[in-house]
Amino acid sequence: MTIDHDSVPRPGRPLSGQRRPATGVLDRPARSAPRNAPPVRRHRRPVRSRLALPAALAAVDAVALCTATGIANRALDPAVRVEPLLGVAALLPLLLLLNLAGGLYRTRLTLSVLDELPALAVRAVVATAFAVTLAGCLDGRWPDSGPATPGRLTVLLGTQLLLAVCGRALLYHLVRRIRRSRPSPVLVLGAGRLGRRVAAALTARGEYGMRPIGFVDPDPPLLSGDTDLPVLGGREVLEREVRRHRIHHVVATAGAADEAETAAALRDAARLGCQVWLVPALREYGSLATGRIPGCDQLWGFPCLRVGRPAMGRPGWAAKRALDVTAAGLGLIALAPVLALCALAVRFDTGPGVLFRQQRTGLDGRVFTVLKFRTLRPSNEHESATRWNIAQDHRMGTVGKLMRRSSLDELPQLWNVLRGDMSLVGPRPERPYFVMRFSQAYPEYADRHRVPVGLTGLAQVNGLRGDTSIEDRARFDNRYIESWSLWQDVKILCRTAALMLHPDGS
Repeated sequence: MTIDHDSVPRPGRPLSGQRRPATGVLDRPARSAPRNAPPVRRHRRPVRSRLALPAALAAVDAVALCTATGIANRALDPAVRVEPLLGVAALLPLLLLLNLAGGLYRTRLTLSVLDELPALAVRAVVATAFAVTLAGCLDGRWPDSGPATPGRLTVLLGTQLLLAVCGRALLYHLVRRIRRSRPSPVLVLGAGRLGRRVAAALTARGEYGMRPIGFVDPDPPLLSGDTDLPVLGGREVLEREVRRHRIHHVVATAGAADEAETAAALRDAARLGCQVWLVPALREYGSLATGRIPGCDQLWGFPCLRVGRPAMGRPGWAAKRALDVTAAGLGLIALAPVLALCALAVRFDTGPGVLFRQQRTGLDGRVFTVLKFRTLRPSNEHESATRWNIAQDHRMGTVGKLMRRSSLDELPQLWNVLRGDMSLVGPRPERPYFVMRFSQAYPEYADRHRVPVGLTGLAQVNGLRGDTSIEDRARFDNRYIESWSLWQDVKILCRTAALMLHPDGS
């Protein structure tokens, strides 16, 4: 389940996953100065600005459905006495949920009712079919609204779609006018040829509601251009400019001189609460602009992909923390006898001091103290903080080897989870000394600290434990963060439980 322990490596052995450079690559300063800078402080766009258009679209659909249901109730038999529209109570929630799941309430760059019409029609038919099925369970009638005849259903669907389309067309017209009159300042990540063309398009086309104020690029190419916007600097100026100009949108483009630095700036922008749009360079990605892939859009002919919110900003993150607290609390109670037996065994094996305390780096680079059962007594604090792996250390006794192979030495970390220092699932925490070295050697390593560290993670269940590639671990950890979901956590916990039945001692 784990990858690191209070440890001593074999002398002279290089850290796994890196070459032994003749020039000392680990001693060179990191290329990107912000790697060791203070963590980016999170802030969010005002809720009203983020929810205004989605709420208005949902209101349009609700009004259209209520009006269409009322018309359908009287369309073929005006003598029918219409009670409160209980048919809407069955139909409206499902229709709104289907539209929400289909991305029909998402803020878009290009607003087009005709692009949305097929999706609106399909979801209206599905919701109506559900309501008809419900009515079939009630003797074939809409509750207090007359029989659900084919004529009534035709009037209902046709009227609802017509009103929804007209309402959205009017709403989009108003949104375009507001965007033109009050454009939002936007930063463009990457001052290459593509970035300049995108900035020129945003400047010329007011319907997108974006006014570029400059480029963020640490090493801009020398290009004569489609725009005279300034290059504001590299990643280090991003937070300052976002707060100074109240930036809500950032457009990231391919083709910057330093793609790794642009990718890091993209992540920082998302953590600052900005909506990030990614414009790829290859025209083969043109299918993105058709909307066939969720979250895709187009910006004056450029395919544009909406970058999802950071993991900690997604709705399910509160449930993750609730799962952590519940599972850690119940685990400490249920495993109390096991913890007591482990403590006694360690006491007899290594002497006084059954718990091993060590500094680890967690969320946003903050250092905390991790708890473990002692499996080996280091000769001094320096050895504990700077030595790598002790799997084959001759000083480890039988109890220590057994606890390491079964991962029982990690059980006290449930207290760290309960305190909030860690999570059940996340990138494994490392000691500050190695975090500094790995961050210099591997550009993506520092990005692991965007979320709380964990007892187990995606890298560990894929066999990246013990003396394995640091670069691979960082790649898997960042993949976990960018694709996070609560179900992914459940899968990792299940795979971890299965791996504990076949311990390998790493």
